[in-house]
Amino acid sequence: MNENTALTGESPAVVGRSLWGYARSRFARNRAAMASAVYLLLMAVVCVFGPMLLPNSYEAIYQNYTRVPPSLAPYPTADMIGPAIEEAVARARLTLAGWEEKDGRVEIRLSSKGDIDPRVTRYIDRSDLLEDAQVKTSVSGSMTISAALEKRYFFFGTDSTGRDLLARTLMAGRVSLSIGLLAGLIAVVIGVFYGSAAGFIGGRTDQVMMRIVDVLYSLPFIFFVIMLVVFFGRNFLLMFVAVGAVLWLDMARIVRGQTLSLRRQEFVEAAEALGVSHARILLRHIVPNLLGPVVIYMTLLVPQVIILESFLSYLGFGVQEPMSSWGVLIAQGARSMPSANWLLVFPSAFLITTLFALNFIGDGLRDALDPKDH
Repeated sequence: MNENTALTGESPAVVGRSLWGYARSRFARNRAAMASAVYLLLMAVVCVFGPMLLPNSYEAIYQNYTRVPPSLAPYPTADMIGPAIEEAVARARLTLAGWEEKDGRVEIRLSSKGDIDPRVTRYIDRSDLLEDAQVKTSVSGSMTISAALEKRYFFFGTDSTGRDLLARTLMAGRVSLSIGLLAGLIAVVIGVFYGSAAGFIGGRTDQVMMRIVDVLYSLPFIFFVIMLVVFFGRNFLLMFVAVGAVLWLDMARIVRGQTLSLRRQEFVEAAEALGVSHARILLRHIVPNLLGPVVIYMTLLVPQVIILESFLSYLGFGVQEPMSSWGVLIAQGARSMPSANWLLVFPSAFLITTLFALNFIGDGLRDALDPKDH
């Protein structure tokens, strides 16, 4: 209370809160929704920047590390060194006289009936386990090569072709989250403008527009996707078109129903009485009042898009190698059960936790934006 208020005896003005400010405070009190929002933000950051920071590329193939299990310890293990050396020496068409590991380096003794070409070190360097091969001693018919062990970490293990599963899971998260968010956004934009236009115009135009929606509903989703694949081939952008071109139908119906109730409100009638054009009423009055249900449905639509993309990838209509998605990894992991269960466990865990987080956020927004609870 300031000095002027004290002298006049007037009470200070009460500062009110808008609907969105009140909704933010209600959402912040929802612990499950806030924790899910933080988790989803961390997941997005990890999937975007994680592949750049990992030592192994998502598309690099390590033939000597095929289906190795997850481990916090570095590879190679002791039982992997011998077979790798034998394989490298066999490619060089030489005889392995023996090998010895000491202080992170391996000394390989080779023998041959004639002189050994020093360029044989190239065969050693081609191994995923050894690097920096150098000739230590060389005499007629024998040679000793010293090579360093190349340490690699595979925290999630590797797949059937020897690719780092952690790097591929994070890269797949980029694809799944981007498809979920962008395809969901496309569906929302189309559905909002189509449904609001149909509900606000009404009459025969509304009937014709909604009959078009009914016709599109009757088309099988998988048949529609197969036709797109046949004509345009499998690519990343096709997923946005295929998913976004179908899921806007539900949004259009929801928005149309909300618009039919809003067009009878007093503020819409007042705008019409003032001579405001229909397009301006639609953009300035109808659409902003639809943001509450639209935001709620958007959070529920993104998990649906991710599941649809995973289903399409499971059927083989998803993204192409070397790109991947959680659905592609889950399909590959299912074929590798039970001998390599980590190929299914890690991508499934990422997908399930992300879907739970999105659903909790949707529930929190629904409770925060519900006017009946205010």
